[in-house]
Amino acid sequence: MKLQSYDELKHSKYRLSLMLFLFLNVAVSLFCLMPFLGTDSPVSSLPVGIVAAFSLTLLTVCLMMPKRKLPLLNPVAMILGALWAWHINHRYHQVFYFDGSFLIISLLSVFFISAIALSDYLIAFCLHITPPVLTVLLLDDGQHLMMIIFTITLPLIGFSLHHLMRRRFDTFTRRLVSQLYEEKESFSDLSMLDPLTGLYNRRGLKNRLDTILENHAGSHYVLLLDIDHFKAYNDNYGHAMGDQALARVSVAIRDAVRSRDVVTRYGGEEFLVLMTNVNASIAMKLAERIRQYVVDLEIPHRFNEKVSTHVTISAGIAPIFGDEFDQAVANADRALYVAKNQGRNTILAWEDLPKLTQVSNDLI
Repeated sequence: MKLQSYDELKHSKYRLSLMLFLFLNVAVSLFCLMPFLGTDSPVSSLPVGIVAAFSLTLLTVCLMMPKRKLPLLNPVAMILGALWAWHINHRYHQVFYFDGSFLIISLLSVFFISAIALSDYLIAFCLHITPPVLTVLLLDDGQHLMMIIFTITLPLIGFSLHHLMRRRFDTFTRRLVSQLYEEKESFSDLSMLDPLTGLYNRRGLKNRLDTILENHAGSHYVLLLDIDHFKAYNDNYGHAMGDQALARVSVAIRDAVRSRDVVTRYGGEEFLVLMTNVNASIAMKLAERIRQYVVDLEIPHRFNEKVSTHVTISAGIAPIFGDEFDQAVANADRALYVAKNQGRNTILAWEDLPKLTQVSNDLI
């Protein structure tokens, strides 16, 4: 999971909390619009009707247009809190007699809505309950002060502690997600690199290839290289020296090409270079520069005396037609095979193979 995914998850939670808050306001307001059982007079009031209409409208918008930007929870909570405060004041003065529990019950009704829907949003919670709390304190005139304070203080302390724990949990989760994503990226990079040479392996090449073929216009070339008589080098000097030679050759190849070219350890002593946005002439010059860089390393190789007294490479080069990368590799491999048969320490282009075949036939 990326931080973006985590933020999307939090946004989804925010959306659900807002919709639940609106639904509870609709439910409570509709209940208030009905007469109490056993009485003839309804307990409806203008602010309750506004609460029902306002909440139902926003809830419908959220349900019917899920892609629309959501209304801000804090202003909505404050508006609805003010409407409930208006309703409490209106009902208190509308009916001649209430017992002492009316204001407490009214306050608990508002707390009920906030506690269920806004437990993770302390500011919205406070904005929603503040107008009713102030209204109840003024209307009560100190008659049930301790009970009202207890009713307010206990949930407020509880929700404040809950909010603090949620914020710490959210900070920890974001840090953990970020760390896990960084480690995932690190392991992904490592899985695409050859541990000995630091070059891309075949998996890394495939990853880069998809991007290059999609986003880079122009002609691309595949250069397939092989260290000449490398088995004999390992036999004579040992595998430890062979690994050193591979590492040095890989550095030479990487230094000889451009930064946008992709150098891959294709297998064993074989390397592949994907040259992007080049013509045939430049591709051949880059290939020749690689060959010369490897020779200039002057890594001793006595078994190679017929070609050179140092480590050398042979290479085949072929263009990529369309997105036929595998066919280009096969063509470069054919050119490499012929280059080795011609004496090694040479670069051969796939396009030149028909000419060489024709020359061979003429000599016969």
